[in-house]
Amino acid sequence: MDYLVAKWLHILSSTLLFGTGIGSAFQMLLASLNRQPQAVAVVVRQVVWADWLFTATSIVLQPASGLYLLHVLQLPLTTPWVLWSIALYLLAGGCWLPVVWLQMRMRRLAEAAAAAGEGLPPLYFHYLRWWAALGVPAFVALLAIFWLMVAKPA
Repeated sequence: MDYLVAKWLHILSSTLLFGTGIGSAFQMLLASLNRQPQAVAVVVRQVVWADWLFTATSIVLQPASGLYLLHVLQLPLTTPWVLWSIALYLLAGGCWLPVVWLQMRMRRLAEAAAAAGEGLPPLYFHYLRWWAALGVPAFVALLAIFWLMVAKPA
């Protein structure tokens, strides 16, 4: 029973991690390209909130449940697909931390522009380019991890 609960938590948290990432990235990108500071401020605020609520909790649950599943299945950490999954997870996490930092700054810039009745400043779009550049490898890494978890190649 413990195995099934851990597996369910692992799958659920991976779904939340991926779903929140792709959904919030889509919303934030579309709002940003719209260039309306009031809308951008609302969306970016919600994206930051979603990251802390869903992404951060999933980031903790994923390794905890994964390590427990490895223990129950008696799979060593040196199993190739496990090592690749861990490396890709660290890559995605390494991209996520600066993305959150960027999002918080983008939120402040959008809120300030909305309050002043001005357009989004060039710095916002500079941050947006970095945000997208970091999001792509994180997205690809998570896709690869899903494949590794399902295929478990030798």
